[in-house]
Amino acid sequence: MRNIFIVLILSSLSISCVVPKKQFDELLAEKVKMEADMLDMQTEIAALSTKKDSLEVALETATSEKGVIKKELSSTTDNLNNLQAEHDKLQTYYNNALNSSGRMTRDMKEQHERLLALQETLDEATYNNQKLGDSLVLREAKVEELERIVQESQNAIGALKENLNDALLDFGESDLTIVQKNGKIYVSLSEQLLFKSSSILIDPKGQQALKQLATVLKNTPDIAILIEGHTDNVPISGKSKYLQDNWDLSVLRATSIVKLLVKSGVSPDALTPAGRGQFLPVATNDTPEHKAENRRIEIIITPDLSKLFAILEQTNE
Repeated sequence: MRNIFIVLILSSLSISCVVPKKQFDELLAEKVKMEADMLDMQTEIAALSTKKDSLEVALETATSEKGVIKKELSSTTDNLNNLQAEHDKLQTYYNNALNSSGRMTRDMKEQHERLLALQETLDEATYNNQKLGDSLVLREAKVEELERIVQESQNAIGALKENLNDALLDFGESDLTIVQKNGKIYVSLSEQLLFKSSSILIDPKGQQALKQLATVLKNTPDIAILIEGHTDNVPISGKSKYLQDNWDLSVLRATSIVKLLVKSGVSPDALTPAGRGQFLPVATNDTPEHKAENRRIEIIITPDLSKLFAILEQTNE
């Protein structure tokens, strides 16, 4: 909230009279710090995406290990059955030998020793087999829990996408699009819906779209919402002390979106504003139509993956 307050001060100062140099320097320092904080947020988001990928790899590895343990358990069970059969056979020989004459005493002793050795081997095999069985049960339980949470996450994302579609039916594809990919939801809003050229003030139609979006987001728990501002490669017009280039424009537009969503009831803890400037286009900047595609706000919604992280840590112990 402190950063938002500073942005409001900067915006008002850009319109008002000349600011004393000391105050200007302090505000400019705050602006630089804000940009550094936003860069840290982008790095953290990239790290979370990487960790999500490692979770999916871990799930595949755990599933593969489950198959290997099943095969090993089956083989050990077969060996245990064979050992049990041989033990029973030797036990019969031994019992028969006890009823035979004294000339078989030596044979009985050898058979008895062999029987004891085989019993020890059988006990060890039984113990190992039990350990494998217990390990397989635990592994299967963790794999099932991972699969359940992943499926629940995907179901929740799918349901959220449908709710967003329903809430934004009044707006056409030229104004906004909603796409689900890589376990996330991407809501892309065009500049023509939200802002006038080089402006950070949201138009009434854009405010209505964001308020309708907020009605869904504020009732959806355990999500992270990244607001990314994007521009084309045309330098901005009407520069001010605090709005010098497309970096500034994209950041301040993202911050304006965050403020409106918070005002509409979305938790500020779930929101992160970021500016991409002109450096993440979806089309080449060679035609007016392509430039219009690049001037947009991307709202990226990611589910909470803390449960998956906890299970993954238990699996690696």
